[in-house]
Amino acid sequence: MAKRRKKQEEPQTTGQQLRSLIKSARDIMRKDKGLNGDLDRLPLLTWIMFLKFLDDMERMREDEASLAGKSYRPLIEEPYRWRDWAAEEGGITGPELLAFINQDEAVGPDGKRSPGLFAYLRGLESPTGKGREEVVANVFRGVANRMESGYLLRDVINKLNGIHFNSSEEIHTLSHLYESMLREMRDAAGDSGEFYTPRPVVQFMVAATDPQLGETVLDPASGTGGFLCEAYQHLAAKCKTVKDRDTVQKSSIQGREAKTLPYMLAQMNLLLHGLEYPDIAYGNSLAINVKQIGDKDRVDVILTNPPFGGEEEASVKKNFPDNLQTSETALLFLQLIMRTLARPERNKGNPGRAAVVVPNGTLFGDGVCARIKEDLLKSYNLHTVVRLPNGVFSPYTLIPTNLLFFDRSGPTQEIWYYEIPLPEGRKNYTKTKPMQYEDFADCIAWWGKRKANDQAWKVSAADLLKYDDEGRLVSCNLDLKNPNSAEALEHRPPEELVGEIIEKEQRILEIMQEVQTELAAGAGNKSE
Repeated sequence: MAKRRKKQEEPQTTGQQLRSLIKSARDIMRKDKGLNGDLDRLPLLTWIMFLKFLDDMERMREDEASLAGKSYRPLIEEPYRWRDWAAEEGGITGPELLAFINQDEAVGPDGKRSPGLFAYLRGLESPTGKGREEVVANVFRGVANRMESGYLLRDVINKLNGIHFNSSEEIHTLSHLYESMLREMRDAAGDSGEFYTPRPVVQFMVAATDPQLGETVLDPASGTGGFLCEAYQHLAAKCKTVKDRDTVQKSSIQGREAKTLPYMLAQMNLLLHGLEYPDIAYGNSLAINVKQIGDKDRVDVILTNPPFGGEEEASVKKNFPDNLQTSETALLFLQLIMRTLARPERNKGNPGRAAVVVPNGTLFGDGVCARIKEDLLKSYNLHTVVRLPNGVFSPYTLIPTNLLFFDRSGPTQEIWYYEIPLPEGRKNYTKTKPMQYEDFADCIAWWGKRKANDQAWKVSAADLLKYDDEGRLVSCNLDLKNPNSAEALEHRPPEELVGEIIEKEQRILEIMQEVQTELAAGAGNKSE
């Protein structure tokens, strides 16, 4: 008994405290009839934590300015700061709290009639039009408070008020907690067509492209910011000076997202991971006319999992060359990515490079799809195709997926394929037994010193482009099976298999004859 009491009296760690606070807040939310599962609860948690985070950061900047003897222009004015309406446990609550948050005009915590909280935040503008004010305004243009009880909302705010974003330990712990909440949201969103990239795949793609200090990394379909967070951490680990850190913070990470919820989640995700100035544009990347992309718009590295299976409107298709127009989202994104990579002659000799997730259909598709791949092989260097095993994106989709790695160094001469095998005894990955980063270990070891093996093989790019007698493209099939797999052996022509067996048998007979000759010679020497 004494042991059990002692365990209960032990102080909670930071992680346990944060988990407890967030669990309590979510338990309160479950009582509100206006919320529909995690798809409503997570956005609510996010915008509340977002405002608490902003206020904690503002306090730190105010203190730094005061110590330096400088004036500080606040991002958010009274009475809209967290400290004005949310920090006090017995503060504004009930219908008054809902009105202050939701309505265009309401009586605030200071007793004065003024714009409501969301209305004020959506109208924020910076002097340059490119400040943090625009980030906040864009976030809250896509936010709605779905809680119906202002009293329960006050209880949630009081719980989350216990999180302190001025503590690096708490921010680090919360970033991990937040990622786990994002995974829950992804599970809830799977049926609505939102397919998120598993973290091991993101980690591998970042490690393989290896962004360097001074390079710009872009994800044109940012989602909740997984690629950008991983790229930021990869670059931050290389920083050795204040100047390095300033570069990574202000000019290395870029993104764009068209949907309001992922856009808000990406902002929060990057802030929690330590990026103080997230440069995530709000809008459809495909709305850009690819024919007008100039060198100033191009970047060093693109890491992305563009949406596939969707269809774009006619106005979007017009942004692409006439012979390459399609409604398939993945193919439009692939063209955008290709044209957004930096040209070496305009980038100090350094070609832009990309790592992109694509479905199998992109590899074997004909028509417009084949013409896009022809352009990829003739104008870019598609040096590697990594074939992922079954179930990597489970439970969202069972469609087989691949990773394309290409750069702008010149036409493709040969393509290396690497097939990631399933762990021994497994038929596929599942939601409960997902892919792990360790499953890429052999591919990572192979990456720098490439040799053919049971998982890796290479082909000539010229052999993949098929033309008719008049020089018109017939096909460009990149969907090549591993020639060493049992499946590939099963599908080889019988005459080819018979010829190979005869060749091997002949070689065995030759070896046996050589051995027999040596044995006879040895026996002759002994008799002498």
